[in-house]
Amino acid sequence: MGRRVGEHRLQAVERRAFEREGFFVRERVFEPEALDALRAAAQRVEALAEGWHHAGRAYQHDGLAFRDVGPVTLQYEHQPGSRALRVVEPVHHLDAQLEALVDDARLVEPLCDWLGESELALFTDKLNLKPAGNGSGFRWHQDAPYWSGGCDHLERLPNVMLALDDADLGNGCFRVMVGSHVQGMLPGCRGPGVLEPLFTDPACLDPGCEVALAVPAGSLIFFDPFLVHGSGPNRSPRARRALVLTYQPPGYDTFKLGRPRPVRPDAGRSPARKGRRVRAPSESSG
Repeated sequence: MGRRVGEHRLQAVERRAFEREGFFVRERVFEPEALDALRAAAQRVEALAEGWHHAGRAYQHDGLAFRDVGPVTLQYEHQPGSRALRVVEPVHHLDAQLEALVDDARLVEPLCDWLGESELALFTDKLNLKPAGNGSGFRWHQDAPYWSGGCDHLERLPNVMLALDDADLGNGCFRVMVGSHVQGMLPGCRGPGVLEPLFTDPACLDPGCEVALAVPAGSLIFFDPFLVHGSGPNRSPRARRALVLTYQPPGYDTFKLGRPRPVRPDAGRSPARKGRRVRAPSESSG
């Protein structure tokens, strides 16, 4: 397929980094106005999800709390009884600003080039909320094992993370094991829990390959679905929020939503559009 031509195309040095290291970073891609609009969208979604405390189906895995409300899964902070949200997935369909972000050429165009496609589809997206003072970290893992049960194109699911806040070691920034993606699917941890196999066995990792990606707000981190990554806790007085979008070749269904979400790269518009649309998912499931 032909590729889109535009200012956000994948550069040769970035392609080499993606191939060898499993990630590359573009700093300060989103301007303050667009970031403010996206932060406001994140706040609306968080308020909406906080109102679902008695909706859907609540459950626990390995002592951690989850809630499914229609197709949306909420994850809560690790403290017992906490109602503080940790993750909302999927999230784009809950707010017009986030729906528009899915098509933003700054995210999409480099990944069209990476996959060799002129169009893409969304696989999944999520809002990561790491609140100030008590935001939990996340152990080393790959994304691919989470999706391996229902997806046969795992190697074609590149991710892009948009930092909504400045991220550094103090507030639990994104960390990666450089080059770990070249090993493919790594063994999970052994243990009695449901989630243990989804975390990467530390015996497979070289601590010398760990890199903390401290980036300013508005930056993008593009990374491979097999790249081992994680994050530290947030003990700072600053939030560390991020949006993570995972794309795929066109025609495939969106994870959990069960229908395709075609992606139409739109380089001429910002996600900071006027108006808002917030809707709750169906609560009939679960």
